[in-house]
Amino acid sequence: MKVFILITLFALTCHAQHQHQHQHQHHAHLNANNIPRDEKADHRHEDPRETSTWIPILKYNKEQSEDGSYKTEYETGNNIVHEETGFLKDFDTNPNGVLVQHGQYSYQSPEGTVVNVQYTADENGFRATGDHIPTPPAIPEEIQKGLDQIYAGIKLQQERLEQRAKSDPSFAKKLEERRLANQNGQYIGLLENQ
Repeated sequence: MKVFILITLFALTCHAQHQHQHQHQHHAHLNANNIPRDEKADHRHEDPRETSTWIPILKYNKEQSEDGSYKTEYETGNNIVHEETGFLKDFDTNPNGVLVQHGQYSYQSPEGTVVNVQYTADENGFRATGDHIPTPPAIPEEIQKGLDQIYAGIKLQQERLEQRAKSDPSFAKKLEERRLANQNGQYIGLLENQ
């Protein structure tokens, strides 16, 4: 009986050592985010910024309405705060509507200052404002005069095309095709001499 107990204890000890070695080997092949590593991978090209620092989510809230509008907000343990609202508009002219988003976020820069950003994203693109965003210099007067002349020429050309389209139905059709192509990001070319 004593021999049986000794053999059982020996077997259990061997099994425990094997399990401990297997677990140690398993953990040795995980990166800082607990993702298994390829044993044969070349580790010279790993991202040195990889970190295992866990950053908690202190606050998270998302409200979704049936009409597609929403509000979301979150705050993290490393001082990132984000709020955003969004809604769909212009179903009459766009079959999918246009998503309009307004929001703001803040974070702490490496220098320790809090950076605040307010933004809007809609059919006119993404526009952000904040004290840290550089402001372009004023346009010199001579350049502004040149831009105004260019704009006046474009406006005059458009007025001429519209006037011609009123009296020429085939030209009106070509002008409409050009508008649709331009709306789709294509370029047909000049219509003035056609």
